[in-house]
Amino acid sequence: MFTRIVELTAKPGKNKQLADTIDEQVLPILKKQKGFVDETVFVSDREDNRVLAQGFWNTKEDAEQYHRVEYHFECYAIRHHLHSFPALRTFE
Repeated sequence: MFTRIVELTAKPGKNKQLADTIDEQVLPILKKQKGFVDETVFVSDREDNRVLAQGFWNTKEDAEQYHRVEYHFECYAIRHHLHSFPALRTFE
């Protein structure tokens, strides 16, 4: 199992809207990707601009293929809620 953790900084007070946009616009794209297993989105209860998305993949190669082809479309879909570009970390 391979995990991608994306840390997002939303515009102030927009963390819930960002999480909803991820569920509505990004998750359907992820579900079509080879090797995608699931994604969990966390909204901070202390900071109104912090969101964490944790995606699970069968293999590192599947996640890297998604990153090369689709990830920038994902960022484009949520751009109006973001304060800064997302930070990506990966784990096996």
